[in-house]
Amino acid sequence: MTHLILIRHGETDWNVEGRYQGQADPPLNARGRVQALRLADGLASSGIETLYTSPLQRARQTAEIVAQRLNVPVHIEPRLVEIHQGDWQTRLRSEIEQLYPEQFRRWVTDPWSVSPPNGERLVQVLERVVAAVTDIVRRHPASRVGLVTHRIPIALIKFKYQGLDPDNIRTLNLPNTYYEEIDINPEIVEKMATKEK
Repeated sequence: MTHLILIRHGETDWNVEGRYQGQADPPLNARGRVQALRLADGLASSGIETLYTSPLQRARQTAEIVAQRLNVPVHIEPRLVEIHQGDWQTRLRSEIEQLYPEQFRRWVTDPWSVSPPNGERLVQVLERVVAAVTDIVRRHPASRVGLVTHRIPIALIKFKYQGLDPDNIRTLNLPNTYYEEIDINPEIVEKMATKEK
C-alpha cells in the first residue's frame, strides 16, 4: 500500500485578493510561509519519506519548508501543476464574473462541461494528475509520500481514488496547507492504468 499525503500549498497575496492563479506563479506571502512552517511541524511525525511538488513557487516553497523540517528529498513533478486558467489567470473573480458571465456560471455549476477561455478542461488535468500519481505509486509501492500541489489536482485525486462527487470538484473547500492521507493500492492503480490504455 502506498500512503499519499495530499498537501495544498500555503497562502499567496493572490489567494487573499481573490485573484485567479492557475499556472501564474506568485510566491508565498509572509502568512503562507508561517503556514508552511506550522504544516511542517504538523507533519513531523507523519513518516513521510519523500515529497513530490508542483513546480509553481507557492507549492515548491511549501514543499521545501516541509522537506527541511522532515529531512526528506523533494522531487519536482510538473504534472502536479494547477489547472491552466487561460484568460482568467491574474484576474480577480469579480472581473471574471463581469467579463465572462455565462462561461463563469457554467464553471461554477457544471465545471466538466466548460473550460476557462484558452485554458485546460478538467478532464485534461485529471489525465495528467492521474498519470503522475500512477508513476509515483509505481516508484513507491510501500512508502509514505507527500504530494504538494493545488486545489484542483487534490480534488481530482479525491474524485479518482475516493469517489468524490464530480460535481463538487470545483467548489470543494481545501484551505491553504490543508492535508490528508489517502491509501492507494498499487495493484488497483495498475488495473486502472491498464483499463485506460
